[in-house]
Amino acid sequence: METSTVIGRSIADCGLRIADFIGLPRSSNRDAPNQIRDPQSAIRNATGFSLLELMISMLILIILLSVAVPVYQRTVQHAREVVLKENLWQMRSEIDRFTADKGKLPRSIDELVEGKYLREKPQDPILEKDEWNEIQGEDSLSPDGEQGMIDVKSMAEGEDSDGKAYKDY
Repeated sequence: METSTVIGRSIADCGLRIADFIGLPRSSNRDAPNQIRDPQSAIRNATGFSLLELMISMLILIILLSVAVPVYQRTVQHAREVVLKENLWQMRSEIDRFTADKGKLPRSIDELVEGKYLREKPQDPILEKDEWNEIQGEDSLSPDGEQGMIDVKSMAEGEDSDGKAYKDY
């Protein structure tokens, strides 16, 4: 066998044992590989995380959460605003379709649902209720001057991310 000029041992024996790879204490006696060892010695010599390392990792986690949570909340709020605009647009277009088909304004959203213009009464995603402000007005197509629903608006208080009131959608 060749001898290494750096460490002075044979190249085939680089001095590593299986115990070096799994963290067990290394036996000082090379000739007794079957020596019985105390199993608790490996546990006592095992290294873990220090309190400082745990505190630093917790601090990093808190910083990441403090950035992620507000971004998540803004995303959810924006999604609710988009759904509110879409629900209002759908109801308004169905009011127009009902008026064109029947020659009169619907009396309420429930009449649009009964006439199969809407599958169900949509929910206001801000309030999480199916309550809407149904704006009633004079039906110009009716010869008797009856009242009908001319518009629908949200009943939610507050403003969107652009500063526009939900009631003004």
